[in-house]
Amino acid sequence: MFSPMQLIIIILSFALVLTSFLTVESRDLVKSSRAYLAQALLLVVILAVYAVYLPNHELFLWCVMILITKGIMVPYLLRYYGRKVSRQEAEPLISFWPSLVIALGLIIVFFWLTHSNYSFIVPSDAVAGEPYRTNLAVAVTVLCLGLYALLTRRDAVKAVIALCLMENGVHLALMSLAPTIPETAMIGVATDVVISIWMLLYIITGIYSKNGSTDAWELSKLRG
Repeated sequence: MFSPMQLIIIILSFALVLTSFLTVESRDLVKSSRAYLAQALLLVVILAVYAVYLPNHELFLWCVMILITKGIMVPYLLRYYGRKVSRQEAEPLISFWPSLVIALGLIIVFFWLTHSNYSFIVPSDAVAGEPYRTNLAVAVTVLCLGLYALLTRRDAVKAVIALCLMENGVHLALMSLAPTIPETAMIGVATDVVISIWMLLYIITGIYSKNGSTDAWELSKLRG
């Protein structure tokens, strides 16, 4: 049986998968950004519950940084620069319904592979059970969904959002593999890429103003 804290963490982790799916498959960039915001807030809550559950109060610093960067700054940047480009995502490589099926398949396969082979991945017995097992399976699933979006989406803004998803997966994996180490919070804070996100969005809007498209395949038109 799970304790109440474990059950809360597991439920919130599954909610991360749902928000990842909505972020990837929404063709409306505004809705996709909102789904990403929801995921960022879920990640903050998960870390806060972990900080109390372990306890590891250094994780509260990580919570605050994620709230500021992923919950405020990145959504603001996506909204600000999103107003300068088309709201509708550029046509992806895979059409809507086949992409839905593929995304669902990736969720099932990577969650099952990670969850069933968890004992071969964990660094110590301290994180051998729940909720770490489910958390890591969710982290790998989120990371793979972000990579899938990065490889199949032609829209440059969507590619930035996909990178944000992958980063969230990395953060959750770090939390799952080394939750009790005080340095984990410092590593999480140090690996935030909000500045890179700002630079990418700034470049993308410049491309859109000149090219009239955020389709990465259209960049060749900028030559000359």
